[in-house]
Amino acid sequence: MIRLLAFWLGAGLGSFINVVAYRLPRDESVVSPGSHCPICGRPIAFYDNIPILSWLLLRGRCRRCGKPVAARYLLVEFLMAFLSLAVWLRWESRPEWTVPAILAVGDLLALSLIDWETGFIPDALSFALIAGGLLCAPINPLLARASWYWSVGASALGAAWGFLICWGTAELGKRIFGKEAMGWGDVILLAGVGAWTGGTGAYDSLLVGSLLGSIYGVGRVARGELRMGDPVPFGPFLAAGAVFNFFCLLPLGFPFIPIR
Repeated sequence: MIRLLAFWLGAGLGSFINVVAYRLPRDESVVSPGSHCPICGRPIAFYDNIPILSWLLLRGRCRRCGKPVAARYLLVEFLMAFLSLAVWLRWESRPEWTVPAILAVGDLLALSLIDWETGFIPDALSFALIAGGLLCAPINPLLARASWYWSVGASALGAAWGFLICWGTAELGKRIFGKEAMGWGDVILLAGVGAWTGGTGAYDSLLVGSLLGSIYGVGRVARGELRMGDPVPFGPFLAAGAVFNFFCLLPLGFPFIPIR
């Protein structure tokens, strides 16, 4: 029963993430007005705003105007529902930690969608990640320390380490390639990742994100969809690495130091 609840609450969070991802880049309030059709602008009734189910029952169309509603809304709700359930299953014995972790994953998903569509990461979401990581440090099992103030210290050091390694990588890339390899949005994002998962998690996120981004970029170049040197949003790949951290932290130095 609790697992089913985690799934549907995640779907509800996914519905809100869709609102944030659409309105935040347009400088619109995420609270008011209520949900409305992006095509005809008419309000969406509560019974047509049930995560996942409403889209399926209406066959992906607005009840008022009959125009199609992007399948992305359904996919985001389902993805967040799946991630919420997965996080709950991973940390079922730590319910006080599971809820903040799910919210952090939701923040990462929202900023990934925005970066993918617009090419920028809202500082508000990254700074919220930093603040949330520091506040939740005392109950964070990824920062397990002897006392709460050591955990907060580990979170602060993780944020600083994330900032420094991302900034250092960006500067190195700029000197080697003569142009920006990563923006300040990526740097602040990795600081937020470090606040939740420590210095090890920040390193892991950069490592996994770089691997995934490289695979994506090389694949699109091979298909002729991109040219070498064309910009690719890096935030979603960093965020994917960060979400990986909530399930497994690789040892600092991986892959040179194997997992025991």
